[in-house]
Amino acid sequence: MSQTPSRLLIACFCAAWCRTCDDYAHVVTSLKDQYAPFADVVWVDIEDHAEVLDEVDVENFPTLLVSDRHQVYFWGTLLPHASTVTQLIDRVLSGKIQGVTDTAITQLDRRLRVTL
Repeated sequence: MSQTPSRLLIACFCAAWCRTCDDYAHVVTSLKDQYAPFADVVWVDIEDHAEVLDEVDVENFPTLLVSDRHQVYFWGTLLPHASTVTQLIDRVLSGKIQGVTDTAITQLDRRLRVTL
């Protein structure tokens, strides 16, 4: 089991034209309120912030990045169900999820932190 993470970054990668992302907007808003003491929650439009993505392709929407300053805990697509995202974040906060080791995703996390 991993260590309890420091303050999280929860980034939702979406596109303005994506209708599924529209459904996710209220979930992101509720996450901002629910996890304010533990996380910074951001909405990243892939077209407005293409430079952050660099060579990383977002193939499905919405794609979520959950990380702290030391490692990425999750990178992937999640349907807009608040309970699924909440379970994921709670598992990360309790130290029950191992970090992602993909170098491109780790570099994406670093670029995102500098940009936003």
